[in-house]
Amino acid sequence: MRPDPTRFYTGLVAQLYEPLVSYRATADEYAPFLDRSGTPALELCCGTGQPLLDLLARGYDVEGLDCSADMLALCREKATRAGLRPTLHEQTLQNMQIPRRFRSIFLAGASFTLLGGDEDARRALVRIHEHLAPGGSVLIPLTVPDASEPSALGSTRELRGEDGAVLRVTLVETRVDRARREVHTALRYERILADGASERADRTLVTRWWEQERFAEMLREAGFDRIAMRAPGGGRAAPDASVFVCLAQRPSW
Repeated sequence: MRPDPTRFYTGLVAQLYEPLVSYRATADEYAPFLDRSGTPALELCCGTGQPLLDLLARGYDVEGLDCSADMLALCREKATRAGLRPTLHEQTLQNMQIPRRFRSIFLAGASFTLLGGDEDARRALVRIHEHLAPGGSVLIPLTVPDASEPSALGSTRELRGEDGAVLRVTLVETRVDRARREVHTALRYERILADGASERADRTLVTRWWEQERFAEMLREAGFDRIAMRAPGGGRAAPDASVFVCLAQRPSW
């Protein structure tokens, strides 16, 4: 059975996600998109609030959505410390129901790949389309496995927390199923306290990928136009790029 993303980002995993994450999105990366497409904006899979809270602090009208109650609770705690009051929605992408329409909808990372399959992805794109104001735009980063990359099995990210605890995540196993376009990743999260007591959570994450043309066709089926595949640093993405950003627009009529 495919792991449920709402159960993956809970407890210890949610608590260690932000300190140990390998990529931390910044407001500088997404502010230009909001400036071009406009606000109000909605960040999907906003997690613990990066870059959502920084964008709010800059004065952008942006809300957040995530399916993990634990991640949203951490986001609210951060917001309170920063003196911010974000509007957050605990929902899945494919069942999103928000009584507001947005000029910009975006993901600050490749969390779209956590969806359970093509049907969930198609439903999510339809929901995104319906939540955009006419002429509004969506930004979706995606990844495709690079067969040339060496195995990182056994690799560990580790740091020491302010309380002296060792925080650690280890890549235990990875399996690529090219027939199903899925990557199965087994991870071990650990927190080792200064007195030697420890906590551990073993979780498996399943992500799915779509090549550029396949995803563009799904966007067209959902009603989008002006579809472009861009490189993260700007310019058109190479056809075989392992990381690319999908931009699309809801027609203005």
